[in-house]
Amino acid sequence: MPSLTFPLSRIEGHARVVIDVEGGEVRSASFQATEFRGFKRLVQGVPAEQMTVIVPRICGVCSTAHHIAAVKALEDAFGVEPPPLARTLRELLLLGQLIQNQATSLFIFTMPDRLGVSSILGPGRDTDADERSQIAKHALAVRRAGTRLITAAGGQFIHPVKAVVGGMTGGIDTDTARVVADELASQLLLACELIEIYARTSFELRERIGTWGDDAPAYYLTAVSDSLPNYDGDLLRLLGPDEAVSTFPASSHNEHLTYEQPDYSYSGRTNCRGEALRANSLARINMAESMGTPLADGYLKRFRDNFGRPAHAILLFDLARCIELVYAIERGMQILAMPLSDEDTDVPYKPKDGEGYGLVEAPRGPLIHHYVIENGLIADAEFVIPTVHNIKSIERALMVAARRYITGDKIDMELEQAVGRVVRAFDPCIACATH
Repeated sequence: MPSLTFPLSRIEGHARVVIDVEGGEVRSASFQATEFRGFKRLVQGVPAEQMTVIVPRICGVCSTAHHIAAVKALEDAFGVEPPPLARTLRELLLLGQLIQNQATSLFIFTMPDRLGVSSILGPGRDTDADERSQIAKHALAVRRAGTRLITAAGGQFIHPVKAVVGGMTGGIDTDTARVVADELASQLLLACELIEIYARTSFELRERIGTWGDDAPAYYLTAVSDSLPNYDGDLLRLLGPDEAVSTFPASSHNEHLTYEQPDYSYSGRTNCRGEALRANSLARINMAESMGTPLADGYLKRFRDNFGRPAHAILLFDLARCIELVYAIERGMQILAMPLSDEDTDVPYKPKDGEGYGLVEAPRGPLIHHYVIENGLIADAEFVIPTVHNIKSIERALMVAARRYITGDKIDMELEQAVGRVVRAFDPCIACATH
């Protein structure tokens, strides 16, 4: 049985796609994570309170989400409730991560697919080089606004440190908040301009390939509310193909989701009742009644007018990210206008043995940390990574693409581009998925 292997670029981490063909017919398509990290074993025996600074090292991109999930898992185990200002500051920290991630995914990773180039960065000799250079300049400026918000709320951009068991180590003074808010305001217009280019070129891409990709219904999973999304989530929400929504805590995720470990990949995958499951931006947009900020709500209405609700085609993950990027900037500005240093940001606590779950909504979907603590040490740790919820859906979409471009007598080389588009639509983080 011949196999087609496609190494992947413009994703977080290392992976490849392997498509098996027999007699001109596609038999299978697998998404294979080719790196191994081993954090589940590395943290066993570690003092529990050190987890908040250890687990962000799982990933330099997703470190903010891991930082807060670790804190929340320990707070759950210790029976600690942080003060309201601490929760607001954590929301702000996660919004900064969302801005940084969505700008990267949209404009650095997937914009090249829309423009038919390998990268928007670096010099070029074609007639569109100047336009690409301007897109890259604006994209990096928007991304930088997110990193500065993370720094203000978290103490530093990569591997933030200000979230602690019981709250935050401190607030944000008025002058710093004003400077960061002004930068967000200055980047909002640029973000909207980039989104208009992105939407236009996305529609042009559909004209070329004739499809938005796999558009069959699926289950959708998120940890944000249905209005004014707060990425510092406390409950999981599951949208079924029948459009019914169920809600449950992170501690009962195994009652709703099934985990399996393929023998061809270092990343596991989940399913819901044997069916494909999707997390990430499209899941959140499908379950949102509103975004709660003016520009984002305008983009949401345009999205719904064009694609309905729930929407399923996979390239719509990217357009959903556009809505979230605008929301995160607007919501960040709202929070920065509030007093962020006039109240207590933490409460005292007493460590104890036990079991705890920490849940946040990372850019790629719900992230769960689960710790078992014995004698003050981590006896066991479970990391339920957002990317694993999308693996089955990635492989289903790869089958759709492969059957479109592979026929009995030929292979259309659009397949090579299609494989990349499919995977990047889900914005997978392989470094996290293999932890």
